[in-house]
Formats: sequence, C-alpha cells, structure tokens
Amino acid sequence: MTYSQTLDWMFAQLPIYQNKGKSAFNGKLDNIKLFSKALGSPEKQFKSIHVAGTNGKGSSSHMLASILQEAGYKVGLYTSPHLKDFRERIRINGDKIPQSHVINFVEDNMSFFKAHKLSFFEMTVAMAFAYFANENVDIAIIEVGLGGRLDSTNIITPEVSLITNIGLDHTDLLGDTLEKIAVEKGGIIKNNIPVVVSENQTETATIFKEIANLKNAPIFFADSILVKTYKTSLLGNYQQKNIKGVLATLKQLKEFAITNSAIEKGLINVVENTGLMGRWQLLQEQPRVICDTAHNKEGLSLTIKQLEAQKYESLFIVLGVVKDKNLDAILPLFPKNANYFFCCPKIERGLNAEELKGEASGFLLQGNAYSSVKEALEKAKSLAKKEDLIYVGGSTFVVAEIV
Repeated sequence: MTYSQTLDWMFAQLPIYQNKGKSAFNGKLDNIKLFSKALGSPEKQFKSIHVAGTNGKGSSSHMLASILQEAGYKVGLYTSPHLKDFRERIRINGDKIPQSHVINFVEDNMSFFKAHKLSFFEMTVAMAFAYFANENVDIAIIEVGLGGRLDSTNIITPEVSLITNIGLDHTDLLGDTLEKIAVEKGGIIKNNIPVVVSENQTETATIFKEIANLKNAPIFFADSILVKTYKTSLLGNYQQKNIKGVLATLKQLKEFAITNSAIEKGLINVVENTGLMGRWQLLQEQPRVICDTAHNKEGLSLTIKQLEAQKYESLFIVLGVVKDKNLDAILPLFPKNANYFFCCPKIERGLNAEELKGEASGFLLQGNAYSSVKEALEKAKSLAKKEDLIYVGGSTFVVAEIV
C-alpha cells in the first residue's frame, strides 16, 4: 500500500474517537497489552514521562520535549490528535515518523489488527512505542489521548507522571463531575512513581492525594512552587501555568542533566523544535488572524480572557464546534460585541453551522452561517479592516482546516 492508502485503511476500517465520538471509545487495556506483548513490549525499552489533563497537556508535552532536546537528548514525542498529517502524532526530536514506517507497521501487523479488532488509537499508540524503542530514544513524552486510567498509553511505567488541569470535557465517557474525571486522569499515577499536578484545584486535589497515597507515589503541586518567569514561543498568558508543571516534572528526572540554559532555550524554541501548531497561533497581520484549539469551558475561559486583552477596532470570530459539546457551558463565555461567522468542521461529529447559529443567538451572539470553515474565514477577512482582529476556534478540527 502507499502511504495514502494506508491512512485510508486506518481511518475507514477502524473507528476513531475524533470522528465518531463515544462509539469509538474502547475503555479497556486488554487489546493494547496483548498487542504490545506480541511486539516484544516496546514500552519497556525506553524511559518516559506520562502527561494527562483536560487542558494544557499538549502544550506541556511539547515544552518537555523541547527542553530535553535542548539538553542534548534524543526525545520521542507522542501526542494526539493531529492537525494536518497523521505523522504529527509520532516524532523524534521534532521529526515526524517516516511514511515508510507507518506503511510497514500496518502491513506487518494487518492480520493482528483484523483478528483482534484493534482500535485506531491502540494501533497508533503501539506504532509510537515500537518506533521509539527501535530508534533507541533516551526518553519519550507520552500524552494521554482520553482520560488516563483506561487510555491505551497507560501501559507504560514512566519516570514521572504529570497531570495538568482538570475540567468538564468528555463527560459522557469520563464522568459528569470534576471529581469523577479526576479519578480517571489520576489513573496514570503509578506505584512509587512521582506525580506532578500543575494546578491545585479544590475539587480534585484530595482525590489525587488519596490515589498517590494508596500507591506510595510522591505528589507535588506545581502552582505552589515559586519559580522565575520564563519566556516561551507559545503565546498566551495561560502558558505560565503549564511552565510551572513542566519545571516541577523536570525536577523529578533524577538521571537527566538539564541546565537552566536548556530550559530557557527549550521554552523559547518549542514551536521550532517540536512543530506544535494551533496554540494561540498568529496566522497573519493586518488584520490579525489568531487561532486556538481550546474547545472546553476551562480552556476557552483562558483563551477568551486572552482575547479580551488584545487591542483592535472590531472583533470577528469564526466559530465551529462538535455535536457533543456542552454549548450551555461554552457559549456564554464568548463576547457579545463580536461579529460571528458560524461554520462546521469537516468531520462526522461536526455540528451543523445553522444549528450552531441558532443556539448562539440564544446567548446574544449574532452572525451568519457558512458552508465551510474556509468560507467563513475568507468572509471575515473580506470584511475586516487592518486594525481589526479575527479569532478562529471552538474546536481542534476547525483550526486544523486553516493552519
């Protein structure tokens, strides 16, 4: 198969959470354990850091990878979802896994995939682990896909675990309270392995402490630790919270030499070193166009606060969401004095633009619906003056279509 054919098979043959939603969620580790054993347990052949959380886990994972690269290590990075190319999920020192590796891995294991009905995510996680083991990485940063306790990545025994932030997202799968979600995220805490929590949230701190105590895992709350302010190439004031968690995590890596210079260079070169996109990303000037992948209440609260701090004449917002999004929670966050361009991302889970427009009007958000993300953005650009600001967001999949 060609690379394109391989991806077509992966996307079409197996359910993918980002397209299908709840029906694609597996919720068991049996298959990934069985497949890993068949591959020779690659996850045991490299050191790792495990990163979970509702918001900030992607940015934190990329920061960790960038700093460790600047410290001279060979660093694997596994994240999800991707924005443009599947291979963004699996990188070593910023370089995407070669197309040939993707093709060969799928072809070599096709019979196992079919016989055991592996999910897209199980296949992808195993591909990453096998690639990192084969390439002899010094350490790999492994981002949880969904939840933690039953996530396919949760077969690793990391050097340290990091939990960034807990918010109400994927409540149909993880629970409808912060406490329930914390139990799922806290499932990555391992026996005798230190865990860092970026934010000491009242509703979740006790739960993390209880899990850590049961597993004799040292626990550290990063927001109580005084650290100097670092500059980072990731824009947005909210990144300072992520930086605290990252620094506390690095402090627990006893076998790795990480200088302050590596930290400074790593944080200022995150985008260059890792290829991260979609975090308060500036796409153009005059008019300024900024996109961000924030898509739940907690993430959008921070992003909208950042948006309100900007200087502009008029504000244009290109907005699209997925069907299972709690609109009553997120729509009140958006400013009422903006011009809205409602759209639908090109995935099965995308919410119809007209439906979104109707729901938004109930919160006094006024605008028109467009047939695609690109059409909505082009219309906004045609109306905006050079002193205006255009924000694109609401969903990772909206951002993916314009970066």
